[in-house]
Amino acid sequence: MLGAIVGDIAGSIYEFNNYRSKDFELLSPMCYFTDDTVMTIAVFRALLKSKPKGYKNLKENVIKEMQSYGKLYPDAGYGLRFREWIYDKKALPYNSFGNGAAMRVSAVAYFANSLEEVKQLSKIVTEVSHNHSEGLKGAEATAVAIYLALHNCSKEEIKQYIEENYYSLDFDYKELQDFYYFNETCQGTVPQAIYCFLISDSFTDCIRTSISIGGDSDTLSAISCAIAEAYYGVPDYIKEKALNFLDKRLLKDYSDFYKFFEEEFIINK
Repeated sequence: MLGAIVGDIAGSIYEFNNYRSKDFELLSPMCYFTDDTVMTIAVFRALLKSKPKGYKNLKENVIKEMQSYGKLYPDAGYGLRFREWIYDKKALPYNSFGNGAAMRVSAVAYFANSLEEVKQLSKIVTEVSHNHSEGLKGAEATAVAIYLALHNCSKEEIKQYIEENYYSLDFDYKELQDFYYFNETCQGTVPQAIYCFLISDSFTDCIRTSISIGGDSDTLSAISCAIAEAYYGVPDYIKEKALNFLDKRLLKDYSDFYKFFEEEFIINK
């Protein structure tokens, strides 16, 4: 989850002002967290509340937590339709394939006990709003890539699984730098984000690579760095710097996730 938060914050100032090089200041003081961070934490909260009941109440908790956090952070940068969903008492899905489906799903990989459960949980937390097949696909591919990285799969194995089940990853980095532009869809963001992780050589390089191709920089970087966290870990100096951008409430949420990660994931797995 921290990887998604770091990627979001690092890319925040480049979303509408793409910077197509790796030589930018990492986590500039002008950076800020966006809806990617807020909704990632909301999904984590829903998963944590639902785990004791075997996730039978996950759908209801996801809606409750995302609407609650959305109202707590009304200016985090939501799309128009999702903003309307936050305040809609019926909270019906609206057939979206926006990349908001993928940017918020990372915590699923830490709760699931199998690849099949990753897919089940990803579907539940995604379809409450983004129930288009491409939205579900983008979220699932992201969660699966994180899960595989967490469970010591090689980059070659991750790439093979994604290409066999979700997307072609036949990109060229230089071509993406030159020709890839803003795209708010899962199908136009998730494959590129996974590719950036695959060609990176460290967590820091993943941030720089993801942002340097342009596009929806905060979300693309959030997705890519969520996978990178699972694969490389997050350097302490980046963690400390990134957490300074969060307020007290979100810091508490992150602390609760880290406690869960230590007690449940590391010990039991």
